[in-house]
Amino acid sequence: MIHSLFLISHTGDLFLEKHWKSVISRSVCDYFFEAKEKAGDPENVAPVLQTPHHYLISIYRGKLFFLSVTQTEVPPLFVIEFLHRVADTFQDYFGECSESVIKENTVTVYELLEEMLDNGFPLATESNVLKEMIRPPTILRSVVNTLTGGSNVGGMLPTGQLSNVPWRRIGVKYTNNEAYFDVIEEIDAILDKSGTTVFAEIQGVIEACVKLSGMPDLTLSFMNPRLLDDVSFHPCVRFKRWESERVMSFIPPDGNFRLMSYHISSQK
Repeated sequence: MIHSLFLISHTGDLFLEKHWKSVISRSVCDYFFEAKEKAGDPENVAPVLQTPHHYLISIYRGKLFFLSVTQTEVPPLFVIEFLHRVADTFQDYFGECSESVIKENTVTVYELLEEMLDNGFPLATESNVLKEMIRPPTILRSVVNTLTGGSNVGGMLPTGQLSNVPWRRIGVKYTNNEAYFDVIEEIDAILDKSGTTVFAEIQGVIEACVKLSGMPDLTLSFMNPRLLDDVSFHPCVRFKRWESERVMSFIPPDGNFRLMSYHISSQK
């Protein structure tokens, strides 16, 4: 599905590329650079560009462009979501997603990209599973690897990859079991001169931090779930139960993750 990935700084410097199916020439990025010049502001660059032989799909995160190249027509939102997963993984591994940090951890970046995509198709995109395969870089580990010629890649397949819950590790144990859910909402509103609300809408997300032993099965309900529009769930949520009962039932990943995002319109 995804043939190549290019990382480009906001100034237009192409500093990293990864190819899965076959090597695609950097010249394909010229179409992107042309669109970037026309847009002026980096955030105004069209996320999907069609060229004579390829489709270019990109996101802009942390003053970086993540530019993917496909040779066949694919659902753009599917690719965009994967690119955001890549950026989130870099953020989780290195503390920030920036050009300097990625250059400092080039080897780990390539190892992550190799595991996150298999022959062009997403494979492992959860940080807690990836950390079983590729250990996060530390100063001590970097020194040891330099002296011994080792790498951060683990020698065993993650236990989660062998189960029907691939986003969660098996055998998780905590002394203190706890789960936190943060509801973060952004309100956009227009008020007239008398203070009356003309228009208002809410964009919200639920960020979770779950540290529970074993294989917990959680249920989360809302007082008025019909208010929520355009909901987007983490793959762990059982969507059929949400459709029928408007109840969120899920086996959560281990650690931090985004459980869902939603929209509430002004009519509600």
